[in-house]
Amino acid sequence: VQLQASGGGLVQSGGSLRLSCAASGFPLDYYAIGWFRQAPGKEREGVACIDNISGSTYYTDSVKGRFTISRDKAKNTVYLQMNNLKPEDTAVYHCAADLDINWSDSSIINFTRAPDAAWGQGTLVTVSS
Repeated sequence: VQLQASGGGLVQSGGSLRLSCAASGFPLDYYAIGWFRQAPGKEREGVACIDNISGSTYYTDSVKGRFTISRDKAKNTVYLQMNNLKPEDTAVYHCAADLDINWSDSSIINFTRAPDAAWGQGTLVTVSS
């Protein structure tokens, strides 16, 4: 399942962007959805995810309190609202549906994808200082 991310752009430090994750031909609410990002010269990291059954969410520490992941079932879209952006948020952002989610006491503790998983179109976020 490959998804298409959009909504990136150039923004000043402290600004906001909302990324969208869309799919055609199948309902996104059947899947847990995750946002990943890869900065130049760095490994890809999981940023946020939302479970399709419980609605539980997870955020990596560096974005907690600034990013919010949400679903709009009617629009078959998952969003990543990014506020108070920092230069270190600069990266190509992807969304994905085939996640490996690790749980502890009904809370998501992290999520990944298979190393050979294919990636759909990402969107570039550039935050200037």
